[in-house]
Amino acid sequence: MTGSQETPSFRLAYVPGATPAKWARIWNERLPDTPLALLQVPAEDAPEMLRAGEADAGLVRLPVDRTFFSAIPLYTETTVVVVPKDHLITAADEVTLADLADEVLFHPLDDVFDWDSPPGESAFERPATTPDAIELVAAGVGLLIVPQSLARLYHRRDLTYRPVVDAPQSSIALSWPEEATTDLVEDFIGIVRGRTVNSTRGRTAPEAEAEKRRPEKRGGTRQKPAAAKSTGGKPAGRTGSGGAKPAKRGKPRRRS
Repeated sequence: MTGSQETPSFRLAYVPGATPAKWARIWNERLPDTPLALLQVPAEDAPEMLRAGEADAGLVRLPVDRTFFSAIPLYTETTVVVVPKDHLITAADEVTLADLADEVLFHPLDDVFDWDSPPGESAFERPATTPDAIELVAAGVGLLIVPQSLARLYHRRDLTYRPVVDAPQSSIALSWPEEATTDLVEDFIGIVRGRTVNSTRGRTAPEAEAEKRRPEKRGGTRQKPAAAKSTGGKPAGRTGSGGAKPAKRGKPRRRS
């Protein structure tokens, strides 16, 4: 495992829709002397960026090549359809793919879903990017199915969205090249998994290591018989299980 001294900063790539802010805040609190560089990258470019060593880890969309990358799934997003605010679909709280069968649906070239069979009517062309598709939805020429985070990221006042209950879903994971599992990567894994600063997993503070060893040093003394456990300071074996024995009553003396 490579030492953290070789990396002056930690470079975290993240794809559109991923939100590293909470983890970045915790990082800055725990490792103030190690700058965290946040690098936004298109979802399709994230794997190559990590392969090339241009980032130490990334918040990416699954799946990833598990023969090269390690990955920790973090959460799965709700899938929604983006529609104009005056569209008939807005009358429902949620829809199904069957409800969209007669709608023109855009499938941009950077679509995060790997459709076996794209739903809806095919558009006249495939937009290059999701933002391009959003513009076309606003123009009233079709609809777009995306993870909810992308609908929020590219929000427009004239558009809204509804959950699609039976559509594929997209998951965000923390991923990094398996052979480049550095100490800083371990630190970030601990943060996203909610470990405390004194956790014994990954790198730990010296105080935590010392605290972990203390019970082992005291363990030998606990095996010695302790006379103080008996009542009145006498050895425990002399009192039996019921404590001190009551005094025996002798024969009554004869009166003279």
